[in-house]
Amino acid sequence: MLNMKKSLSILFTLFLVNLAATVFAQDVTGVWTTIDDKTGKPKSEVKIYVQDGKLYGKIIKLFREDPNADPLCDKCKGNLHNQHILGMQIINGLTQNDDGQWVGDDGIMDPENGKFYDVKLWREGNVLRVRGYIGFLYRTQEWEKS
Repeated sequence: MLNMKKSLSILFTLFLVNLAATVFAQDVTGVWTTIDDKTGKPKSEVKIYVQDGKLYGKIIKLFREDPNADPLCDKCKGNLHNQHILGMQIINGLTQNDDGQWVGDDGIMDPENGKFYDVKLWREGNVLRVRGYIGFLYRTQEWEKS
């Protein structure tokens, strides 16, 4: 009887820890400013949202010399080729893992080169860490809360 109570107590504690991790995982939805790796200047704003339990993001603003410029994704492939970058969905159907991070294979696209990358993203305060992978190699960007 004592072992059963102890086992139930351990299971309940593990459940609470997992629930707390999920509840306290910081929300990544909203508008985020992407920062150019080379210049350190704002590049675009991405609106991130959840739909049907999956995470998506689309470009809603471009920081360019000509604010009316609406460039096309000439390096994109398939149905995205020559589509407008402004309004383009670049985060595609990520799912949340047990650590509260959002992940997805080919889950993020870079309109500059038209390539898709495996991705993991998570929030730390007012910074969104966006890590793109090719195999075991990765690069992490920091996006700022807008």
